[in-house]
Amino acid sequence: MLTSSRHSLAEVADGLLKPLNKSELKLAQADLQKIGKSEPAVAEMLTAESNLRDFITAALTLSPYLREIANIDTAILAVAISEPLEPRIEALIAEARACWRPQGNGELPSEAEVMSRLRIVKRKVAFLVALADLARVFDGRATTAWLTRLAEASVAAAIDHLLLAAHDGRKIALKDVAAPSEGSGLIILGMGKLGASELNYSSDIDLVVFFDEQAGIVADPDDAIDIFPRLMRRLVRIMQERTADGYVFRTDLRLRPDPGSTPLAIPVDAAMIYYEGRGQNWERAAFIKARAVAGDFEAGEQFLRGLVPFVFRKYLDYAAIADIHSIKRQIHAHKGHGAIAVKGHNVKLGRGGIREIEFFAQTQQLIAGGRMPSLRCRGTEETLAELTRAKWIDEETRDELTEAYWFLRDVEHRIQMAHDEQTHLLPETETDLKRIAFMMGFDDTASFAARLVEVFKTVERRYARLFEQETKLSTETGNLVFTGQADDPDTLNTLRKLGFERPSDISRVIRTWHYGRYKATQSVEARERLTELTPELLRVFGESKRADEAILRFDNFLSGLPAGIQLFSLLGSNPALLSLIVNIMSSAPKLAEVIAAKPHVFDGMLDPGLMAELPTRAYLAERIRSFLAPARYYEEVLDRLRIFADEQRFLIGIRLLTGAIRGAMAGRAFTHVADLVLEAALDAVMKEIRTAHGDFPGGRVAVVGMGKLGSFELTAGSDIDIILLYDYDDEAAESSGPKPLDATRYFTRVTQRLISALSAPTAEGVLYEVDMRLRPSGNKGPVATRIKSFEKYQREEAWTWEHMALTRARLVCGDRVLISEAERIIADVLFSKADVEKIAKDVSEMRALIEQEKPPTSIWDLKLIPGGLIDIEFIAQYLRLVASTKGIVVEGDDFNTAGQVKLLGVELMDRDDMELCLAALSLYTDISQLIRLCIDGLFDPKEAPAGLTDLVSRAGDCPDIKTLEGEIKHLSKAVRKIFQTVVKA
Repeated sequence: MLTSSRHSLAEVADGLLKPLNKSELKLAQADLQKIGKSEPAVAEMLTAESNLRDFITAALTLSPYLREIANIDTAILAVAISEPLEPRIEALIAEARACWRPQGNGELPSEAEVMSRLRIVKRKVAFLVALADLARVFDGRATTAWLTRLAEASVAAAIDHLLLAAHDGRKIALKDVAAPSEGSGLIILGMGKLGASELNYSSDIDLVVFFDEQAGIVADPDDAIDIFPRLMRRLVRIMQERTADGYVFRTDLRLRPDPGSTPLAIPVDAAMIYYEGRGQNWERAAFIKARAVAGDFEAGEQFLRGLVPFVFRKYLDYAAIADIHSIKRQIHAHKGHGAIAVKGHNVKLGRGGIREIEFFAQTQQLIAGGRMPSLRCRGTEETLAELTRAKWIDEETRDELTEAYWFLRDVEHRIQMAHDEQTHLLPETETDLKRIAFMMGFDDTASFAARLVEVFKTVERRYARLFEQETKLSTETGNLVFTGQADDPDTLNTLRKLGFERPSDISRVIRTWHYGRYKATQSVEARERLTELTPELLRVFGESKRADEAILRFDNFLSGLPAGIQLFSLLGSNPALLSLIVNIMSSAPKLAEVIAAKPHVFDGMLDPGLMAELPTRAYLAERIRSFLAPARYYEEVLDRLRIFADEQRFLIGIRLLTGAIRGAMAGRAFTHVADLVLEAALDAVMKEIRTAHGDFPGGRVAVVGMGKLGSFELTAGSDIDIILLYDYDDEAAESSGPKPLDATRYFTRVTQRLISALSAPTAEGVLYEVDMRLRPSGNKGPVATRIKSFEKYQREEAWTWEHMALTRARLVCGDRVLISEAERIIADVLFSKADVEKIAKDVSEMRALIEQEKPPTSIWDLKLIPGGLIDIEFIAQYLRLVASTKGIVVEGDDFNTAGQVKLLGVELMDRDDMELCLAALSLYTDISQLIRLCIDGLFDPKEAPAGLTDLVSRAGDCPDIKTLEGEIKHLSKAVRKIFQTVVKA
């Protein structure tokens, strides 16, 4: 189908794409004029008005990646506009598939040559396919099919090259050197979108590798376990290592059995034993799409035939159905609550996203595929069609989901082809969202966002119905009677079936509710609503792991509620809110305690619009202004600040818990709350001080945020590190009020009142614990520091570690003139660092000292482990301190660890090292934010709430905690090596 077509970009419709803006348009036109000097076809296109010219120009304004390719490889642009597309792409893929073959002189190409050829072909094919997709010459089906063909050819060529090289090195003896893979027993299975021939534009490829020790190409079968995993390490390098020519495909081998403790290639017999005895339902789901894509195809097909009884069972017991529900929780396409925020939404994993459509299809394949072989298909659209034929879904559902699937895949491709990034997140800025809207052919972001929300809601509605139907089929479980003093035996049996381990205790708790012993259940109407809600409440709690603990936390929550009728009515009509409460109770004991102690924080949940608003600083500033407005006196301001901070931190936590935001965004949002609270508290304190002591002539105050406050990385339980700076007129002796104070006592009083405003317990609790140890001279120094003393100390006395801390110093609030002066001093101090060798030595010694005095308690101590958060933070701080010695002027510093690594790593680090550090930082941040949100103390998978363990696994994009632990060990080891390399440099 693909190769029989002959489409051309000349077919592009009029006005299909709009350029991003005028400045980008001028840049793109200038680039095209330059290209036209060496490419006559491009020059000719530019001379006349045409749809093609307008389309190409607009496309290059919208995708920096495509513009970069056009400038690097001018010939491919000429090909794109002048030749039929399919024959050229077909020829390029054939070129990739043959790149392993011996040259004319019989010599084998080197690994470097194979890598270079594959990368050049990838670049050309990516360019042609992207333009064809943007021009609507190819639809999503053709785009994904061509990208899959390229990936298959690349992997197959790399495997043939590796086998031939091993044959030449006498490690193996091939049966046919002209067809190295045939009869080799080496099985390369493509999983996920590669297996389904639905690869994304910047997708990684999921491979699982097995080998048959008895295939006869290894003289001693015992050597195979060394040879094949070593070849797979080289395969990964060939595919994903970044060179001057780019990369081919990022390659992931983690879907193999128990990836934390098994080699990259596994013997066939060992794999079969694993799947038959220990294979999990998520692995069954993964193998639905598995397909032999390279290596020994005959052996691959035979292996997959052997797996059919594992993947598609004849009968499905209730335990397996419950486990399929748990896959849903692992993948966490959460039904959510309220409106959907478009900016920052994950089109793959978010609510109403691609994964929900895929899971909608896969779940029913697992249930019915054993009895109905026609359902054992790989492609999502094909599966939806077969489910319709089998009467599992109706035609309307099929059509809605198919249309939504390809619309979202188009959006996903455009997100990725903008910068060739493997991301599924819609941009958070208006400009970048406009880029995607224009690439999709919309006139503005509003119409694009409206269509997106419509699609997300369609998918979410269909997905919800699927699980609602299954629920109705499986919850006719028996009596639920909670009247009288004694337990009803049938009710205890029902509770046991629902998943409770201590049914008698649960029965007693629920009888307490119905007796009206809590304020929330004292009214007859409230008890009636609760009675109606109880069966659904118990079912949902029963589905959570450690259901007894979760419902006891809910009981604690109920006991503190002042009233219950509004909540019970809401839960009865809003299953998503009920799921959210269960999620909190089963995963996040700390959040559950917050709700129980301060039920008012839950009020924010009752407004669905709140969950749609991403917690930006502007949004939070508006909320705090309106909330503080009615306060008439100082103590009321402090109480209102505590109520505001509690509610906003809770809502940020809920967004994090449900996957609406990731760890880095949560850190920024928690910091915005702290910034605004600090600013409001300082204003209130200054009014109080002026009332009692008057103004100090020329007096100015500014607060410096240090540590995680400075770097926008606060977590749910963080204290805040601050320094208070001040200045005044030198001639002034004392303040002007009824109780005058000299300068030292005046500004010391300001600082003490500010600390008290933040950390003193009131009826509404504590705002923040305050740490001022990072001020000049630490605890020995005065609590407030005059700006001149601060400058003198930083220039003449500060140690390197204090300058490391200064790289994250951010002026949070206060007098604008003093803020500007402090920012200048900090920038000057950091710019004046000149002794790279001393800085490197001090940073290394500081890290070693921390390691000696605070060794990590486990691999989950992500801050302290070698190669953990501290290593990455120290890399960022070191780069900031040495930047000036490398001739780098830092402008627009955002103080954030990831931001500084990106800003300076581009110049001062190996690109792959930088990306690995950023990936590790993102993973550590996601996990740390969740853990700090949900529990106090360190995370121990054996002791943690089961729901939290699932959340942490999902945050690391791993099927289970053991796999994630292996991933952290691998990443931290790599980060430690990078730390040692960078800080020595």
